[in-house]
Amino acid sequence: MKKSITLVGAGGKMGLRLTRNLKVTEHEMRYLEVSAAGIEKLKEQDIKVSREEDAIPGADVVILAVPDIHLGKVSAQLIPGMKKNALVMTLDPAVARAGKLWLRKDLAYFIAHPAHPSVFNWEPSPEAQADFFGGNMARQAIVCALMQGGEDHYGTGELIARQMYAPVLKSFRVTMEQMALLEPALVETLSSSCLDLVREGMEEIIRRGVPAEAARE
Repeated sequence: MKKSITLVGAGGKMGLRLTRNLKVTEHEMRYLEVSAAGIEKLKEQDIKVSREEDAIPGADVVILAVPDIHLGKVSAQLIPGMKKNALVMTLDPAVARAGKLWLRKDLAYFIAHPAHPSVFNWEPSPEAQADFFGGNMARQAIVCALMQGGEDHYGTGELIARQMYAPVLKSFRVTMEQMALLEPALVETLSSSCLDLVREGMEEIIRRGVPAEAARE
């Protein structure tokens, strides 16, 4: 199912990971990047940055791989120029959940977020085992939400999400609200607090005389 895809923020931290995976797919890819550093990194991969007027109007899918702080402004700039019935993809539910994502009734909206590789994964090589972020060699799960659109849009979005976050072990369909409960509520708020508590506990038993290396092991 070949699509015309424009990746916005292609030279950024997350964008480069998606670029590496999407450039080897069957899709017709175009890449947008505004930072000099990002453009230079794309050049290192032999990727030419397109102009907005060439990349947005004809795209079947536009992936907004930009930081949340810029997503509202970028979506307001680019989404009005998209063709009817195209698909907008974002990587996180926060901006959409806050009502800051530019919306059009004649477009579909899809959100896909990686779960990152499990610490309990078994990978066939040391290099894959060391891929803690995912999207390179280690398998990971993803969560997908159709914010607006039909089932055909969901199918397209999930396929592309599997490709850009590859290798994908499992894909879970959730609502946008459920995804927001997972990230940031569960992951960043609850889990990070628990990890801080574990660290404080370890430091306390070291203070009480347990050898530090034994505590860490």
